[in-house]
Amino acid sequence: METKKNMIKRSLSMKMILSRKNKNNDQGAANVKNTRILITVNVVGSSGPLRFVVNDDDKVSTVIDSLLKLYTRGGRLPILGSDFTNFVLYASDAGSPLNSSEEIGSCGGRNFVLYKKNDQAGEARSRMITRRQHSGRWKACIVCLAQ
Repeated sequence: METKKNMIKRSLSMKMILSRKNKNNDQGAANVKNTRILITVNVVGSSGPLRFVVNDDDKVSTVIDSLLKLYTRGGRLPILGSDFTNFVLYASDAGSPLNSSEEIGSCGGRNFVLYKKNDQAGEARSRMITRRQHSGRWKACIVCLAQ
C-alpha cells in the first residue's frame, strides 16, 4: 500500500505531465517537428570530446553557448569562460570557421572543433591533426603533446 506522501507526489507529477500535453496540443499545427542531431565537439586542450543533442536549425552561436554551459557544468579543465563570442567552431572537415549566424545542420557534419579566438587556431589545429596521425603509437603522442 502506498503512503499518502507518495500518492501526492504521483498526482502532482501526473498533473504536470497532463498540463504539458494540453499545452502541446494547443500549439498543434503551429508546432513544426525539428530534426535533432547528436554532435561531437572536441575542445582544444580538453581531455575529451563533448557529445550532446541539438536541433538541426539551431544557430552556431546558440550551440557554442550550450556547449560552454555543458563544459562548465561537467567541471572540465581548462576553464574556458562563458562568453560565446570568444570562441570559433570549425567543422572537422572544413578549413574555415562556421559563421555564428548559420544553422548547425547546414554544414552537413556531426564532428566539430572549438577554439578560442585569441588562441592560434591554425597551430592548434595542425597539432591535433599530427596527434591523429600518431594515434596508434602512444610514445609519439606523448612527444607530440610535449611540443
